[in-house]
Amino acid sequence: MYQLRNYIQDTLGIEVQPKPIPKQRMGNLPMYICETYKLNEVVLFNHRLLLAEPKYTDDFSIMQTGKHFDLLKKASDKKVVLVLPEITSIVRKRLIEKGINFIVPGKQLYLPDLLLDLKESFTNLRARPKKETLLPSAQFLLIYHIIHRNNSWKLEEHSFKEIARKTGYTAMAITKAVDDLKYYELIDVIGEKEKNIQFRLERNELWTDLEKRELLVNPVLKRVFVDEKPKDILMLHCYASALPEYTDMNPERQEYFAIEKKVFYKLQKTNTLINPNEDEGRYCLEIWKYSPKILVGELPNDTPVVDPLSLYLSYKNSQDERVEMALEQIIERYIW
Repeated sequence: MYQLRNYIQDTLGIEVQPKPIPKQRMGNLPMYICETYKLNEVVLFNHRLLLAEPKYTDDFSIMQTGKHFDLLKKASDKKVVLVLPEITSIVRKRLIEKGINFIVPGKQLYLPDLLLDLKESFTNLRARPKKETLLPSAQFLLIYHIIHRNNSWKLEEHSFKEIARKTGYTAMAITKAVDDLKYYELIDVIGEKEKNIQFRLERNELWTDLEKRELLVNPVLKRVFVDEKPKDILMLHCYASALPEYTDMNPERQEYFAIEKKVFYKLQKTNTLINPNEDEGRYCLEIWKYSPKILVGELPNDTPVVDPLSLYLSYKNSQDERVEMALEQIIERYIW
């Protein structure tokens, strides 16, 4: 609180004296709230504010913070202010979107309840590209979670190591995927020695949030035409060859098959592909950024086809009205 006191003094020219709030003054507030935050009271412009500083910021969640602040407001009848030692650009943006009061000493004071917004300096602690989207591995886990929700093997019930074994990713790749999902506040990581992930939203809310924030990517890296299918490799129907399996669309004459990029590059390196080109051929191979075969897993399809949500994303920018109607069928069936 020393830094906060000096920051307010320097920026507003007001001397404040934050005072700790005894637990007994918080009434029926759940014990975990007091264990989560350091609570102080301060008077600013004749307003009594409750300052809530998280004791641990590793698992900081804006959604949980909003719920906690609702409880704090009811228990204290004061305006609640979040105090953070540092902040990323995306957290800052989400806090402002939700109208949460916050102070980052030395960087920013945002108090919409008092109509104050002072920004001295801001450091983006984790540089991201201008177009922010999920890593393919993170999208893989997210789609797996949604489409396999009714199956016996559920993502949330297994450790990182078990997820790696199940999905074919390395332990390091799963850790990076989890970090990505956590960065975008899609999951919480629970447990200590054996960690698990827990998605914060139900599947329909989750998908709506992903679409709104444009975090999902087209799984197709590129398309290559060949005259013959690669031998001894199980490939799944995709694109126009898969759409009839999930919708009322009729199949096209051109056959499309999905193949994981590392498998494709191995075939390419050994010159196994027959007349590969970008224009025409008896078969069209879609090179995917993640494994279409592993992602399908236990889906009950008589025909080997890619999963419905990745299929949806591969058609995302289509201008064909018939295709758009078919895509709506997929969302209604697998999301809602």
